[in-house]
Amino acid sequence: MNSIPFTISALHDSYRNGMKATEIVEQAFSRIQAVNDPGIFIHMLDREEVLAAARELGEFDDSRPLWGIPYVIKDNIDAGGKPTTAACPAYSYVAKEDAFVVKCLKEAGALLLGKVNLDQFATGLVGVRSPYSPPKNAIDPEIVPGGSSSGSAVSVAHGFACFSLGTDTAGSGRVPAALNNIVGLKPTLGALSASGVVPACRTLDTISVFALTVGDAYKVFEVACKFDAADSYSRKITAKPLSAIPPRFKVGIPDSKSIKFFGDKVQEVSFRKGLEELTKLGAEIIEIDFTPFYNVAQMLYEGAWVAERYTTIEELLSSNPDAIHPVTRDIISVAEKFSSADVFRGMYKLEHLKRLAEPILATLDYLCVPTIPTFYKVEDLEKDPVTPNSNFGTYTNFVNLLDMCALSFPTGPRSDGRPGSLTLLAPAGQDAEIAVIGQEIQSRTQPKLGATDWIIPSSTKQSAASLSGNEIEIVVCGAHMSGLPLNKELTSRGGRFIRTASTTNDYQFFALAGGPPDRPGLVRTDPGMGFEIDLEVWALPKENMGLFMENIPFPLAIGTISLSDGSRVKGFVCEAAGTHGATDISSLKTWRRYVA
Repeated sequence: MNSIPFTISALHDSYRNGMKATEIVEQAFSRIQAVNDPGIFIHMLDREEVLAAARELGEFDDSRPLWGIPYVIKDNIDAGGKPTTAACPAYSYVAKEDAFVVKCLKEAGALLLGKVNLDQFATGLVGVRSPYSPPKNAIDPEIVPGGSSSGSAVSVAHGFACFSLGTDTAGSGRVPAALNNIVGLKPTLGALSASGVVPACRTLDTISVFALTVGDAYKVFEVACKFDAADSYSRKITAKPLSAIPPRFKVGIPDSKSIKFFGDKVQEVSFRKGLEELTKLGAEIIEIDFTPFYNVAQMLYEGAWVAERYTTIEELLSSNPDAIHPVTRDIISVAEKFSSADVFRGMYKLEHLKRLAEPILATLDYLCVPTIPTFYKVEDLEKDPVTPNSNFGTYTNFVNLLDMCALSFPTGPRSDGRPGSLTLLAPAGQDAEIAVIGQEIQSRTQPKLGATDWIIPSSTKQSAASLSGNEIEIVVCGAHMSGLPLNKELTSRGGRFIRTASTTNDYQFFALAGGPPDRPGLVRTDPGMGFEIDLEVWALPKENMGLFMENIPFPLAIGTISLSDGSRVKGFVCEAAGTHGATDISSLKTWRRYVA
């Protein structure tokens, strides 16, 4: 019984086979007792309270996506009737109601076990800046647990919480994941409501999700991704269904001159090994100078954003400064030397740095970075509480400032046994796109889940993704295909890859005159007199179809294309008049061969 993996699919399979939610609750508390780490929880719910909540669920209800799933939340997130401390006893208050996201999870059937430790006021990436006894790293107690969402990550890694909520401003939803061999999903800013969350930097904060698998983390994201009118920073972000991986995509990584591992050669080898998995999936790895991103990262603790942290604790800092952790106090007190003019100067500088990064990002689909450049031990922090923390933020601090989503996921152990991981970064709204890639790599590499002996099933071929009600299928056969110059005209409008396909054998294919960009023309001819032409099927939100079509130049148009599987899909066709002066490339059967 105790060997049941705490993943959503495994628990739901157990429930379908007659397991009771109360039995899983008992297992969770038994595992908490076996872990015996008093630094994890700041407030653990009474066992009987959780058992009562499990009984109230009634019989297993498959329509509730998180039915009977145990979880924990970081103690800067409200649970109604429970204290919220942000790891500062003097700041503590009893929450009047659940945070918006916690309400969503409860409605989906999830069972809260308690509230867990963190770097005080979510300021830190190390996990030991707490007046409470810090939690121990689940993999190796000598290594720092990572922060600020330390308790959230450790709880999942030990396997007594199926998932957890953390927060992420500078990397707190990713660094602890890497250090504890689990998944850290940092959503697009505004996708998850911040109502009922103690702010660190209000304009940059997001609730994050930790889980043992990418699939579980994304399922929680789907449940919690709802617009909250009461949160002025909430955005109408769609949690798109996980789709298939495009055949080609471009991934930028730091080049050899700008990549940083601080002397950790083992971490560098682990990162390169992870990149090999990306290339197997069709990634074109492109090395870029990462200096612009490092420059953006430095802004996080300059001026405006330190002042944001100051707004949360200003009163406490004035009335009871000793209540604040010394390192946290030193970091946030820097805000007192800045003027309002300095805040605006910082904002201007950030916009300038963003503009420098934009041309680089425009040529790529994603970025891939080491989640952390190296590892640090607890004893390292005792000698120097600042430098290791700063180094942990090397590949995380710039992400929210650039409004990107991120996913950290395990890739198997390094040669010394420490956990390896990658982080994928994408523009806002592309949470699903990086999740499907991370899910596939985690499945292929089969790392153990957290600190447990559980593994996930090996990779299977992806089935065609289904279409949602607000989407339309569109086939593309040229520069709009994955990895090619115009693909961003689809992805920037919410397009997602569905599958590869081919036409019936009655099409001719031309390389049209003119350009750049080079463009193909697909023309239907008599049955059996043409070729089967390879293409890609994408899904595009219906409301964005008009925006997409307005950029289609003569002689191209959107028409109905017959596919070899018998289906008919809207896609690019060419007027016959447009083929004058064009080159017939029908025998190549694919635009990729022509451009190669």
